[in-house]
Formats: sequence, structure tokens, C-alpha cells
Amino acid sequence: MRSRMSGMWWGAAIEAPDPAALAQFYADLLGWPIVHTEPGTAVLGTPGGVSFLVFQQADGYQAPTWPPGPGDQRPMMHLDFQVGDLDDAVAEAVALGATVAAAQPRENVRVLFDPAGHPFCLCRDDG
Repeated sequence: MRSRMSGMWWGAAIEAPDPAALAQFYADLLGWPIVHTEPGTAVLGTPGGVSFLVFQQADGYQAPTWPPGPGDQRPMMHLDFQVGDLDDAVAEAVALGATVAAAQPRENVRVLFDPAGHPFCLCRDDG
């Protein structure tokens, strides 16, 4: 069966108070290139070039709360990244400006917040 979407690209759009700075954080963390910038938007390319992370200006941005409580701004999505050495990956992310969440779900996963307050997970590759 042939996909109706073959040859297309996909991406996730992430709101931020400073899209260029947040794109630079993820570019430094992941080693992926920033492939486009314009006022209010920055685009991070992924390996293979068929998907993108788009960072968009959000006036009045409010960072999500994790874990959320009643009435809190909930995360609408989060990014997961598989890593070989969890402790090293966490240390690198923190050195780039991430913070470690107080609540952690499992021993092989670390929840962190990017500089704009979005949660993301580093997941140890247990083979």
C-alpha cells in the first residue's frame, strides 16, 4: 500500500518566548543544525532531513508545570531522546541550560526542563 504522504516532511512546532535561543539550546544538545531563522521562528533540522523542530514566538508564553496539578498549565507534549549514558547526558543538558525536574518517573529516565520550561526526557538505552 502506498502512503498518501510519501515524500512529505513532518515536524513539531514548539512555542517559546525566545525561539532562536531555544533552537540554539536544542542544536547544541543534539548536534542538529538550525536550518532556517526569521523573526519569531527558528527551525532545527533532524538527521535525514525529513523532519523538523520548529520554534515559534509565543507572546504571553507560560511554561507548563510537570507534574501538573489541578489548574496548572499542562504540558501538551514532550520530547524523548534515547541516550547511552544517562548521567553524562543529564550533565551535558544541565551545562547547556536545562534543569532537572524534582519528580522522576523511573530509574532509566530523567525528566528535565529546557530553558523555556518545556519538559523533555532523556531515556537510557537499555539495549
